[in-house]
Order: sequence, then C-alpha cells, then structure tokens
Amino acid sequence: MTQSGLEHDVGLVCDLIERNRKEGGRTIIGIAGPPASGKSTLAEAVVQTLNTGAEGISAKASLLPMDGYHLDNRLLESRGLLARKGAPETFNSEGFCETVKGFVLSKRETFHPKFDRHMDLAIANSISIHADTPVVVVEGNYLLLKSVPWISLRDVFAATVFVCPPLDALRDRLQQRWIKHGLDPETAALKINGNDLPNAELVIRESYEADLCLSQNYTEFGLRYAY
Repeated sequence: MTQSGLEHDVGLVCDLIERNRKEGGRTIIGIAGPPASGKSTLAEAVVQTLNTGAEGISAKASLLPMDGYHLDNRLLESRGLLARKGAPETFNSEGFCETVKGFVLSKRETFHPKFDRHMDLAIANSISIHADTPVVVVEGNYLLLKSVPWISLRDVFAATVFVCPPLDALRDRLQQRWIKHGLDPETAALKINGNDLPNAELVIRESYEADLCLSQNYTEFGLRYAY
C-alpha cells in the first residue's frame, strides 16, 4: 500500500461526505471494519484533510473513536471478560450509541472519552466536539452491526464506509502488533485466534453493506493499536 493509495481512499471518503452533507445540521459519518483493517488510520486522515485550512476553535470535522467506550479492565476482570477485551460485550455499547445519536441535535460543545493505548484505559473528557462543527466522523469495529444497539445508528449516519482487507492480511498485521507490544509469537497467536479473529469474523459476517467499501491495508503508515 503506497501513500498515494491512502490519499486516494481519503479522497473517496471526502467525496462521499460532500455528496451526503446535511444542510443546516450535523453530518455524521461512520467508518467501520474489523481490528487491524486500517479504519483508524483512514478516519484520522479524513478528518485531518477536512480540517485543512480551518481556523478558530470550531473545526470543520471532528473524530470520535469507539474505543474510548471500552469498559474498565477492573470491571471486565470482575465479569470474566478481560481476555475478551475488544468483543462487543466489553464496550459501553448503549452509551456510545446514545452519544452518537445525540450529535444530530446537539447545540453545545460536548466532551468524550479517549482510549490511551499505553495505559490500556479510557481517559474521560479527552475529546472535545464543538457545537458548530458540521461533520463528525465516528470510527469503530461494530458501527454497522445489524444487532441492537448498533443498528440504531443506521439512520443517524449520513454515509458509511467499511474497510476490510483479507483475513490473512488481518492476521499478519495483528501478529505484528502483539509482538510489537512485547508478546512472544505463541502468546500472540493465542490472543489472535481466541479473540481478535473471532471479533473480525463477527464484523465481516454481521455488518450491513456500507455506502463505500475499501479493501486496503495501511500497514506502512503505522496503524494505531485497535481492538
């Protein structure tokens, strides 16, 4: 994957946003895909491109990643879910979906959690979305799932994007990530086969069709760690 390939996909998404802008209201865009697909890299690049030349406190676009809504590790451990961190049941899914739906009519600045990957926890009120920001890009694994509560977002999104390289590419990328985070290859494989790939397969199998589907893997550009 070359830099021009990423730029090409950013251009496709920006064109999609422009075609689906809501006049006089917020335009909410969903970018989804399995773990290690490149959705975080794409979403960040799209928001950066939309904000080129923006001045003042109010940006043209803001980004809300779903991973800020991870349940705390202590809560997951008490429920026997720590090993499944990243699966749908390990998020505050209802709270996240209510937040996204609230963007449509919000007339005030709002504050949201952001996941710190080094600390492995969400930090409250780390993301600010100004009342006058017209485009909110929402990014996460499960945004397009056909199950409750995720399906409630379908009518909220003005347009949707799904990023999904082949499973073999996802496996390779996940292996590289876990090894980079200090795991030996055997332990990394256990995590991938026991959690990451089942989550990826769920996303691929149970997501509804997006307005724009992309298959690239932005490995060369330092994908953020994403569950």
